[in-house]
Amino acid sequence: MQKQVGGIFTKTADIAADLTGKVELGIPEDDPRNPAVIADNVGDNVGDVAGMGADLFDSCIASIAAALLLAIPLGEIQMLFCFVSVGLFSSIIGAILTRIGKSGTPGQALNNATYFTCFLFATLTFIASFYSGFEMRVWGAAMIGMLIGVLIGFTSNYFTGDDKKPVKKVAEASQKGPAFTILSGFSYGLLSSLPALVGIGLATLASYMICSPLGLGYSMLGIAMSAIGMLSVVGMIITNDAFGPIVDNARGLAEMGDLGEEAIRKADELDSAGNTTKAITKGFAIGAAGLTVIALLAGFSEIVSRNIQGLTGFDLMHPSVFFGALVGVAIPAVFSAMLMFGVSKNSQKLVNEIHRQFDEIEGLKEGNAEPDYTACINIATTGAIKELIPAGAVAILATLAVGFIGGVMAIGGFLAGNILSGLLLAMLMSNAGGLWDNAKKHIEAGNFGGKGSDAHKAAVIGDTIGDPFKDTAGPSINTQITVVSLVASLAAELFILYSIF
Repeated sequence: MQKQVGGIFTKTADIAADLTGKVELGIPEDDPRNPAVIADNVGDNVGDVAGMGADLFDSCIASIAAALLLAIPLGEIQMLFCFVSVGLFSSIIGAILTRIGKSGTPGQALNNATYFTCFLFATLTFIASFYSGFEMRVWGAAMIGMLIGVLIGFTSNYFTGDDKKPVKKVAEASQKGPAFTILSGFSYGLLSSLPALVGIGLATLASYMICSPLGLGYSMLGIAMSAIGMLSVVGMIITNDAFGPIVDNARGLAEMGDLGEEAIRKADELDSAGNTTKAITKGFAIGAAGLTVIALLAGFSEIVSRNIQGLTGFDLMHPSVFFGALVGVAIPAVFSAMLMFGVSKNSQKLVNEIHRQFDEIEGLKEGNAEPDYTACINIATTGAIKELIPAGAVAILATLAVGFIGGVMAIGGFLAGNILSGLLLAMLMSNAGGLWDNAKKHIEAGNFGGKGSDAHKAAVIGDTIGDPFKDTAGPSINTQITVVSLVASLAAELFILYSIF
């Protein structure tokens, strides 16, 4: 749950610092007079480095576990570990060879490194499969997952890139007020979910079909290997993700250290590229989580079929399955709402603390006194831990409740609904949040009135909504759907023995 704690922490500080500093007082984003500015910088590391790293590690381990569950009966363990090892090796080489060049850009350099890593992984696994006698169809399934991951990255890049049409359109709409900022950004976020979801669906279908001729069990192993392929370059994905908070904090240090407008401008350009790379890595993580939980659903089905003769799947027309599916669809929305309520409540406490310090500390507004940074960090930390517990408990308890009420049939529907709803919300929130952030930075670069204009204030409000979208709720949903899938698999035999219906 590192990502959820980090997400609540970082967005508590970020929202409070933005609203009190840029909107209320008209001071710069990382002005040292703002008591929440250090908490904001700490939060970038907690949420976007440690949190996202833990999230990607979780997705990677879950995908390996799901593939192991299906590979062991088929005797394909050596192939699985070969692919995982080659993926890590390819990521290391890709990270080492990353170069910007004299006329290049950081975002393009990281994208090129990702493409090179994917090419290296594809080449080395092909050679290993050919000479080791692994099934080439399974290699094909892994390549499908990898290619779909790149497609999802392209989609995220288009909808969140600071040089792309959606960001410019949202920045332009901000001239008419925050309502148009929110409406246009949310609409683009909804649009961005289609290619990603279609891609995940195609990866599932294609990997299933390509491995189906190999025999019983290989079709589901194909889906699991597709997830392995998508996460094969996890080391490079983490490298891309860490770039965002590093340059964000560099920008903060440039402003706090009064290094001049040119240093801040260059740091802003890097920060904008960082928002795009973060959106791309979140797309990879969400897509891989989707494929992983489909494989976990197959694992759950296999556990249940050992105990219930004649069970071959979960029919949506069955009342128990339909009941479970409806509850499953709702849980990601409830989970997201609780996390964002946590950010909202915590941010309000922090805003009150910032107001108190400006009112009570003499000379703070003029820069003649030191703010109490520690008090803001404490509020963000304790609030993040406190607000996480109810959201996590609801997801786990809902899974157990559905299982003990409707049995394994209801859980089958619950997992399917949870996966579909979770993927949609995760893609929507991650891309909409990145888009709003870069629309704000596009205006701060001098477009549509620049800093301090009405368009800028509207974009800041859009960004404060996008912050918990992209850094708290959105990337946390893939952890949620993985957790409920694992809980369902672990408790499957209990649901068989003890259920009301």
